[in-house]
Amino acid sequence: MAKLQPRTLSGFMELLPSQQIQFDRMLAIIRQSFSLYGFTPLDTPLIEASEVLLAKGGGETEKQIYRFTKGDSDLSLRFDLTVPLAKYVAMNYSKLAFPFRRFQIGKVYRGERAQRGRFREFYQADIDVIGDGKLDISNEAEIPSIIYRTFTALGLKRFRICVNNRKILNGFYAMLGLTEQSGDIMRTVDKLDKIGAETVAAILTGDLGISQKNTTEILRFISISGSNTQVLAALEEYQGRNETFDQGLDELGTVVKHLAAFGVPESHFAVDLAIARGLDYYTGTVYETAMLDHPEIGSICSGGRYDNLAEYYTEKQLPGVGISIGLTRLFFVLEDQGYLNEELNTAPADVLILPMTDDLGPAIELATSLRQSEIRAQVYSEQKKFKQKMSYADKLGVPYTILLGEDEISQGKVSLKDMVSGGQKLLSKDEAIAEIVKMQGADDALTPILDREE
Repeated sequence: MAKLQPRTLSGFMELLPSQQIQFDRMLAIIRQSFSLYGFTPLDTPLIEASEVLLAKGGGETEKQIYRFTKGDSDLSLRFDLTVPLAKYVAMNYSKLAFPFRRFQIGKVYRGERAQRGRFREFYQADIDVIGDGKLDISNEAEIPSIIYRTFTALGLKRFRICVNNRKILNGFYAMLGLTEQSGDIMRTVDKLDKIGAETVAAILTGDLGISQKNTTEILRFISISGSNTQVLAALEEYQGRNETFDQGLDELGTVVKHLAAFGVPESHFAVDLAIARGLDYYTGTVYETAMLDHPEIGSICSGGRYDNLAEYYTEKQLPGVGISIGLTRLFFVLEDQGYLNEELNTAPADVLILPMTDDLGPAIELATSLRQSEIRAQVYSEQKKFKQKMSYADKLGVPYTILLGEDEISQGKVSLKDMVSGGQKLLSKDEAIAEIVKMQGADDALTPILDREE
C-alpha cells in the first residue's frame, strides 16, 4: 500500500519539542504576569453557533471565518477572543463582579492567505477590563504597565509602547471640517512610516481632495514629537476649539501622569499621534507596541478603549479596555530574528537515569524520589548499549544523567554526569538532588527571550 506523504496545512504551525518548551515557557510567564494584576483566567469554546459569532456580520471577518455544518447546526471556529468574551459577559452578567477583569490565552482561526509570519491558526493572549455602564480612566492608564511588565519578564528590552487617544484625532479632524473623511485620512496617515510624508500628502490632496492648507496642518499635527511632556504641551495649543478633542487630551494626560506610579519608564513609552487603530471599534486610548530594532515587524501588542463590548447581545452598556498579543506570530518573529535564548533548558527532563543492571527497581525508586523534590526525571529502560543510551541523552539535551550500576547501588550513591561539561561525580542522593536543584534555580532565572542591552 502506498504511504501518504505527511504534511501540515499551510498557515498552521507545529513545533519541535525544544521549541514547544520555549513557547510554553513564554505562555507561563505571560499568564503569571496577567495574574499579578488581578485578571481572572477564562476559557471559551473554539466552536460557537455562527449566528452568535457573526452577530456583527459582514466585512473581511465573515470572508475569513471557518464555517461548517454538523447536522442541523450552523457552526464556526472563533476568529478572535473578543467576540466570545462579549457573549460570555452578556450571558453571565448577573453572576460577574464589575469591573470584570479577565485574561485568555487560546487559539483562534482565520482563513486568510497564509504567508511568512502570518498564520491561519494562532494563539492570542488577551486581557480586558469590562465596566458596567462606566469604566474609570485609571484602567486605561494601567494597561501600559501590564504591557511593560509582560515583555520585560519575557526578556525583551528594546521595545516601546506607543499611545494615542481616538478622541484627540476625531476632535482634530472635526476642527478642520473633515469629520466625514477622517476614516480615510487616518488610514492614509497610518502608512506614514512605510510610504513617507510626501506620498501621504499626495494621497491626501489627490485621492481624497483635501486642501493643501489642511494637508499641511494634518502633517504638522501628526509629526508633533518630543518627550511626552512636550507633546502634551504642544497639544494644549489646540484646546478650547473642540469638546471631544479636549476630553481626549485630558484622558491622555491622565494616562501619561500615572506612568511612573505604574512602573513604566518614559524610555519605553511615547505619545504617537499617528496611531489610530480600529476605526469602527476603539473610542478612546489606543496602544501599539513595537520592537525598536525591528519596526518592520509592526505592532507586537495592540488594543484600546471601546464603548460597548456586547452591544449585539444585550442592551446593557459595557465599556472596556483591552490588549492582545499575537503569540504565534511573535514566537515566529523572535525565532526568525535570533531572539530565543539558547541557554534555556529545553529538555523534557532535568535528569535521565541510566540503569546499568537488569533490575530496574533501584532506578525507578530513585526517579520517584527525585520527582518528590520537583525534579523532572526519566528512566531509560530500553535494553541498549551504553553508547546508544548516551546518544539518546544527547539528543534529548538533558542537563544531567545518573548512572546507576551495582557499585553505586551497594554504596547507596549515584554517579551524576554533567552533560554540558562532561564532568562526573559520585554523590549521595541528597547531594545529587542539591546540585540539580541549583541548576534548576539558575535556569528559572533565565528569560525565554535574549534581547541585547540598550
